Amino acid sequence: MSASSQGRALVVGVTGIVGQTVARQLVGQGWDVHGISRRHTTDIGGVTQISVDLLDAEAVKIALQDLKPEIVIVTAWIRKDTELENIEVNSATLRNLFSALEPAGGVKHVALLTGLKHYLGPFDDYATAVMAETPFHESEPRLPNPNFYYAQEDELFAAAEKQGFTWSVHRAHTVFGFAVDNAMNMVLTLSVYATICKELDQPFIFPGSQEQWNGVIDVTDADLLGEQLIWACTHKEAQNEAFNIANGDTFRWRWLWPQIAEHFAVKWEAPTAQANPLEDQMSASAAIWKTIAEREGLVETDVARLASWWHSDSDLGRQIECFTDMTKSKEAGFLGFRNTPKSFLEKVAQYRRAKILP
Repeated sequence: MSASSQGRALVVGVTGIVGQTVARQLVGQGWDVHGISRRHTTDIGGVTQISVDLLDAEAVKIALQDLKPEIVIVTAWIRKDTELENIEVNSATLRNLFSALEPAGGVKHVALLTGLKHYLGPFDDYATAVMAETPFHESEPRLPNPNFYYAQEDELFAAAEKQGFTWSVHRAHTVFGFAVDNAMNMVLTLSVYATICKELDQPFIFPGSQEQWNGVIDVTDADLLGEQLIWACTHKEAQNEAFNIANGDTFRWRWLWPQIAEHFAVKWEAPTAQANPLEDQMSASAAIWKTIAEREGLVETDVARLASWWHSDSDLGRQIECFTDMTKSKEAGFLGFRNTPKSFLEKVAQYRRAKILP
């Protein structure tokens, strides 16, 4: 660690859409940054990367035995077929992480990234069972459904009590960010969809529900999320608290969709009476994208590494409005915000500079 370093930070899930962002921000602020991922798929300047499977307790213990980070930011999770399996594996990863960090000590704060499934329910009952009222407040009680976010929180609370570090939980909405091969990437998914629509001279049809088209919504810019995560790790006002994190503005997709269409020079259409899922619309997209990518000299020809149709379908297909309250975060001193249309287009520009989009 250099003499000028702020301290040592560990980012868990460093190759993900949030992990990459917050790791770069930490490096820019002078932290000695180490990052965990299962596969070393992306080089991030200034980050020492550790490839390890968090489900392998012994391997994690060996990988982290001498690290002694002061702050730990957890952005990783594993998706399984059922919520009970989600609970099992995502609890195990945190137990293994905290167990590996305990012997050397030194951890002062752990920030855990979760999301709005805290209020909406898990994948098994997503936005269909009992859920909180909008706008979502951090004070809402847990829902009765099994939920791996709750299990993650419980592992965090138990480790904090045992090891003496402080904690924060960050409940993000749909993240607008920059990453490839990420399971929850709406900006890139919709950009690939728009690009294919233009290629085929087809309309850019909103794939979701009437409720999402007409209802109030918010989203979370990855850079803003990274700023809140770092703020929470370094300010006592954030200790042992949960915070919502969204851009601070709200919108309706019927307002934003035409702006996206105009940017990609495609004709748009409102949703039909029945949802038109991207997984169905884009079932034959692999060959089309390969043609576009090869012709335009793009770096990724495999559309499956770019577009997460299922995730965008899940968010855009909800039959409720969905937005959060940011008052608690503001009162604690975090005043960041983003303009959502600008956020979307700035991320598109990043993908174009990286030759991921034409």
